[in-house]
Amino acid sequence: MAKSEAPIFRQLFESESCTYTYLLADKITKEAVIIDPVLETLDRDVKLVQELGLNLKVAVNTHCHADHITSTGLMKKKIQGLKSAISKHSGASADIQLSEGDDITFGKHRLTVRETPGHTNGCVTLVLGDGSMAFTGDALLIRGCGRTDFQQGSARKLYHSIHQKVFKLPEDCLLYPAHDYKGQTVSTVGEERKYNPRLTKSLEEFVNIMDNLNLPNPKKIDIAVPANLVCGLHDL
Repeated sequence: MAKSEAPIFRQLFESESCTYTYLLADKITKEAVIIDPVLETLDRDVKLVQELGLNLKVAVNTHCHADHITSTGLMKKKIQGLKSAISKHSGASADIQLSEGDDITFGKHRLTVRETPGHTNGCVTLVLGDGSMAFTGDALLIRGCGRTDFQQGSARKLYHSIHQKVFKLPEDCLLYPAHDYKGQTVSTVGEERKYNPRLTKSLEEFVNIMDNLNLPNPKKIDIAVPANLVCGLHDL
């Protein structure tokens, strides 16, 4: 895709949960999509949409998050016509229930859904139509991956998801995760296939690593999961 044809793209950060939110828009029609918006940064994100003159069509979550509350429910109250989206396997309510191969379109661009369960049953990776970038949620992180020790987690499922759905994308496809805790912002398929310390291992080695992380639960898991099942509007 020529540079002039590439979508408007913004990578936004929420510091408490180290979450990345992504905003993509068609330069001509101004139709836009936002990925993994966070409650704490709702006003910032809505203001940016307004400043850029965008018509935000869809707010999509890559999965039902355990470490922060989504802002999709409240964002719909602030932006007329906005629809929420999440995987049909997430157990969460949303206007659009996503399945493998579904497209989220904005202007002449599209994000295609690849189901990548393992961190949760409802994890998806969203791939830009030309294969130049993909948004991996918590499935694949930069030199890491999502946890598999709660919320229907399965190390075996995650290993297969990444190898079959993400690592088969073009080598130079830019990978944008839902989180990073070290200040890294982007990777590529080629880099992660070569250098990811977990996913360069065999399946059995990977399962052993994931079964022995012994990490504490996310601080907000008890409030975030129930809230995110209802678009972040639980008890607000």
